[in-house]
Amino acid sequence: MKFSSKKYHKAMHKIWLITQREYLTRVMNKAFLLTTFLTPVGFVLFFLIMGFIMDTGSDKTKNIVVIDPVNLLSDKPASTNNLQFSYSEKSLGEIKKEYSQGTFHGILEISALPVDSASSFKVNYHSDEQLAIDEMAAIEDVLATHVRAQKLKAYNLDEKVLKHLDTDISITPESILEQKEISSMTTIISSVIGGIVGYALFFIITLYGSQVMRSVMEEKINRIVEVLISSVRPFELMMGKVIGVGLVGITQIGIWLILIPLIFIAGTAAYGIDLESARQITANPAANQILSQQDKILQILSELKALNWWAIIPLTLYYFLLGYFAYAALFAAVGSAVGEDINEAQSLTLPIMLPLLAAVYIGFSAVSAPDSSLAVYASMIPLLSSIVMPVRIPFGPPVWEIVLSMVLLLIFTIVLIWLAGKIYRVGILMYGKKASFKEIIKWMSYNNY
Repeated sequence: MKFSSKKYHKAMHKIWLITQREYLTRVMNKAFLLTTFLTPVGFVLFFLIMGFIMDTGSDKTKNIVVIDPVNLLSDKPASTNNLQFSYSEKSLGEIKKEYSQGTFHGILEISALPVDSASSFKVNYHSDEQLAIDEMAAIEDVLATHVRAQKLKAYNLDEKVLKHLDTDISITPESILEQKEISSMTTIISSVIGGIVGYALFFIITLYGSQVMRSVMEEKINRIVEVLISSVRPFELMMGKVIGVGLVGITQIGIWLILIPLIFIAGTAAYGIDLESARQITANPAANQILSQQDKILQILSELKALNWWAIIPLTLYYFLLGYFAYAALFAAVGSAVGEDINEAQSLTLPIMLPLLAAVYIGFSAVSAPDSSLAVYASMIPLLSSIVMPVRIPFGPPVWEIVLSMVLLLIFTIVLIWLAGKIYRVGILMYGKKASFKEIIKWMSYNNY
C-alpha cells in the first residue's frame, strides 16, 4: 500500500511537471498575451465602429431639382437626410441643359399623380451620379407620405382615426411561484447569451483540443516523444498535455471574465448610465410602448445585470472543463495514431468533429426552444451536453436536469480519458503505418497499461 501511494505521488509529480511545461510555454507566448488582452477591447471597438457606421449616413449634401407640375409635394419640403430640394417650373429638357453647370446633382421628375387604388407608384430620377441607399430611401419616404395624404383625402378618411386602429401588443411575463424579476426582454437576452455561450464553447473546445493534437503529432513526428517516454509513462505525458493546455484555456477565459465586466462597468460609468433607474423605467407593463431607443439600450443592460451570473458562470466553466477534457483526450488519441503524414489526421478527426457540430446546431435550436425534447435529451448526452446545456442554463432549466447532466458528463469523461490513454500508449510509439479505426478499437482492449 505504501509503495502504491509512493508510485501515485511520483506519477502526479511527473504529470505536474509536464503540465507546467505545456502551460508556461503557451502562456508566456506573445501571441497568447496579445490575443487574451486585446480580444475584449477588440470586441468593444468592433461594436462601437459598427454602431458608428450604421448611424452615419452620407456626409455630403446633394441638391436636387424637383419638377412637380401635378403639385404632389404641395407643401414643398425643403430638405431631408442631407438632400436639399429646390422646385422649378421649367421643362425637363431645359433643366437637363443646366445640369452640366454643376449647380445641382439630380432631377426628380413627378409627371403624374398616383392612382388612388394603386399599390405602387414610380417617379423618375435623372442624374449621372447614383443615389446612395439611404438617400433613395429618404426620397421614397417623402413621396410615400404625400401619396398617403392624397389617398386619405380622396377616400375622405381621417388620419387620427386610422392611428387609433393600430395597436402595439406586448406580452409582459410575470412569475407565479418564484419571486424573480422578469420582463419581455428577459427571453431575448437569455437567447442571445445562450447562443453566444454555445458558440464560444464550441470554438474554445475545438481550438484547444486541436492544440493538444498538434502538440502530440509534432513530438511524435520529430521523435521527441521517444526521449520523453524514457522518463515518463505515456498516460502521464498525455494527461500533462491535456491539463496544461486546458489551464491555458481557463487562464484566458478567466482574464476575459474579469476584463469584460470591468469594461462594462467603466462604459456605463463613463456614459452616466444608471441601470437601476432603467429597470424602474421598464417595470411598467406599458413601458415598451413608449420607450425611446436609449431606454431600450438601458433595459438590455439592466437585464444583463439581472441574470443569475453566479449560476451561469460556474456551470459554464464546469461544462467547458469536462467537455474540453473529453474532446482533448480524443484529440490526443488521434494525434498519437497519426503516422508521419500529418494529413492523415483529417480523416481520423471527422468522428470527433461530428458530435461537436451536431451539438452546435442543436444548441442553436435550443435558443428558440430550450425546453423541447431535442434540447432536453441532447443536454443529457455527454458528447452533446457540454455545449447544449450551457445554452439552456440562462433560461433556468430544472435543477434535476442540470444535476443529472453534470453527473453523466463526469462519468463519461473519466471513462473516455481512460480509453484515450490506452490508445495513446500504443499509438505514440507506432511509426510507418497508418492506423485504421479497426486497429484503434483493438488497442482499447489491451490489458497492460
